[in-house]
Amino acid sequence: MSEQADLSEVMAERRRLLALAYRLLGTLAEAEDAVQETYLRWYRLPAEDRAAILNPQGWLTRVASRVCLDVLKSARARREQYVGPWLPEPLPAGHLTDEQEDPADRVTLDESVSTALLVVLEAMTPAERVAFVLHDVFGLPFAEIAEVVGRSPAAVRQLATSARRRVRQRHAIKSDHSDHDAVVRAFTAAARGGDLAALTRLLDPGATLRSDGGGVVRAARNPVVGSTRVARFLLGVLAKVGYDLTDRPTGDGLGFTLEHDGRVHGVGNLRVAGGQVTDVWLVLNPAKLAAWIGRC
Repeated sequence: MSEQADLSEVMAERRRLLALAYRLLGTLAEAEDAVQETYLRWYRLPAEDRAAILNPQGWLTRVASRVCLDVLKSARARREQYVGPWLPEPLPAGHLTDEQEDPADRVTLDESVSTALLVVLEAMTPAERVAFVLHDVFGLPFAEIAEVVGRSPAAVRQLATSARRRVRQRHAIKSDHSDHDAVVRAFTAAARGGDLAALTRLLDPGATLRSDGGGVVRAARNPVVGSTRVARFLLGVLAKVGYDLTDRPTGDGLGFTLEHDGRVHGVGNLRVAGGQVTDVWLVLNPAKLAAWIGRC
């Protein structure tokens, strides 16, 4: 393989590696760092060793996954030091998918970057998360995943099964996009109109709102629980700053942005079940809003 062909082939994998790393780590910044480290390891190889690798895509995937696994093992301690709830970085719909992909495949991949799923992934062990993402999202065989996590293929299969059970129990994959989006439209309309009664009716009695400011901007340090409390909190945020609330397509289906003076200051996603909102995830940390710059 020529040096030019080598460069072209491995750089063509960057978008896929970034998509993989984001699903494993939950933020674009960490994903970018993991992909950068993967390429550094590739180019640190002696030229003869690189030339001997018959499947660069497979090599890059395994190395990126191992890098992410190491990050995940240290992430729990860092999450405990985080100010307030930690939420994954929300992305616009299709942000990490290829426009050339089949639309049906893009729907599946968008769902795999939803806040609903990423929150569940965050509660898994690092090995469970890697096994689930590599197998259920990217279709890698258990034998290859075993090389990444250092376990037998049978053990990896059990990890993926356990992870899949967690996803089902938390209803992290939506079954009806139209119902979800209809509830979100009603929710944002009530919020824009300051209609406390309507907003409360759309919220499940046990609804929970989590807001992530990262200690950089003001946000609730603890989850807000209960339909009335969640509704009052959200209307209070909108009124205090004068945010414009705009419906936006995200990996969760329809979500919304909080906009002011031509900038996105927050992104909200909802989990909907039985025609009501059960979870509100509100990301206000500016470091997690980079993908939304220029979308007002």
